[in-house]
Amino acid sequence: MTPPKPTPVGIVMAAGKGTRMKSERPKALMPLLGRPLTAHVLNALEQAEISPIIVVVGHGADEVKANLGERYHYALQTEQLGTGHACMQAIPHLPEEATDVVVCAGDSPLVTPEALRALWEYHHTHDADATVATAVMENPTGYGRILRTPNGAVQAIVEEKDATPEQKAIREVCTSFYCFKVSALREYLPRLTNQNAQGEYYLTDVIGLIAQAGGKVLAWQSPDPSLLMGVNNRWELAQAGEALRMRLLQNLCLQGVTIIDPRTTYVEVGVQVGHDTVIEPNTHLRGNTVIGANCILGPDLYLQDTTVGDECHLFRSHIVQAQIESEVAVGPFANLRPGTVLKRGARVGDFVEIKNAIVGEGTKVLHLTYLGDATVGSGTNIGAGTITCNYDGQRKHRTTIGNGVFVGSHATLVAPLTIEDGAYVAAGSTITDDVPAEALAIARSYQTNKAGWVRKRRESNNSERAGGPSDG
Repeated sequence: MTPPKPTPVGIVMAAGKGTRMKSERPKALMPLLGRPLTAHVLNALEQAEISPIIVVVGHGADEVKANLGERYHYALQTEQLGTGHACMQAIPHLPEEATDVVVCAGDSPLVTPEALRALWEYHHTHDADATVATAVMENPTGYGRILRTPNGAVQAIVEEKDATPEQKAIREVCTSFYCFKVSALREYLPRLTNQNAQGEYYLTDVIGLIAQAGGKVLAWQSPDPSLLMGVNNRWELAQAGEALRMRLLQNLCLQGVTIIDPRTTYVEVGVQVGHDTVIEPNTHLRGNTVIGANCILGPDLYLQDTTVGDECHLFRSHIVQAQIESEVAVGPFANLRPGTVLKRGARVGDFVEIKNAIVGEGTKVLHLTYLGDATVGSGTNIGAGTITCNYDGQRKHRTTIGNGVFVGSHATLVAPLTIEDGAYVAAGSTITDDVPAEALAIARSYQTNKAGWVRKRRESNNSERAGGPSDG
């Protein structure tokens, strides 16, 4: 029986401050499509089944650990003395039985599970002591260059600041992704020196040390250099975000989603969209948002941490932490705040704000309305300009409206309040007491018509302008 193939462990270097980001936030936590920068690398490692993962932290270590989560092991680099030094801190955290390790830069968010698996497979198949992931770039500025012997073997890696003009002309670069035998790392990391332009301990120098000692050093060349692109400043962060966003949109299209204009469609990692849904321009889907099938989203729609059922039409609205069932229509210009629940077939129209409220099946809230801390039954109509007065200056109170209720326009519902099934509320009423089932509630002052008042006022004004006597 063939023994199972060993799986590597992972090391992610995420200790840097990221000075070129010009931010107080640690570089590992720079936001990118809804996740911290380094979380994209960790996700790729997990999908490639590389485990356990040791994350080397340094600048803002506690904040980084709190954001990345507890499922990783953490090694602390108290002084940022280079990538080799970072790996030294991770070595004591490697499992005793580990034979191989994949080392990744924490600032390369475009790396894919497929690329990591290909790197590992190449390393394992050829029984290498070290394998470095390389790429050929039109502009290699900023990257370490791969030095090869006349017969093509990897000889060393030279960092750009230490490279000669001839070496800087080399276009094959090191991408900060490696596979090592753990025994090789344990042996050669302690031999690193910081005798270089930056005074740091380079992990790249381990490659040269292994090669000089006669070890087997290989290069796995990525077919797509962008997969291993590092992010060092905010412009590069924006470029990585654009590339990652287009990858996500392409995957959605291949799963049966129609995207009218990818350039103006913004979808974060983790968002799910059902088949035959159409996404119109300027739609933003963020956080833990899940969309059903056969929906029309947008144009001009913002959804965050929201669940949407099938066959919904949502457009020109702002919706956060809401639950929307199937066959619901929302928009234009609705603001659905956290705690909103729209039951099947509900309709929410223009300039409606809803917060912490349940709107029942088939209920209509179509114009200029505020529902806060409310429960509304099914088949109810909420007239234009209706508001629930849920806050008394100290506490929030709830309004409960039953099934089949008709609330006339410009009604003010002062909570705590219950309006029972089938009741009517007259337009312009301020309701402070509960309304029984099938009752009509009227709470407004009586109308008074003063006959001839307009004519008398006009005559009085004309008299004043002529300088004559006034009535009053």
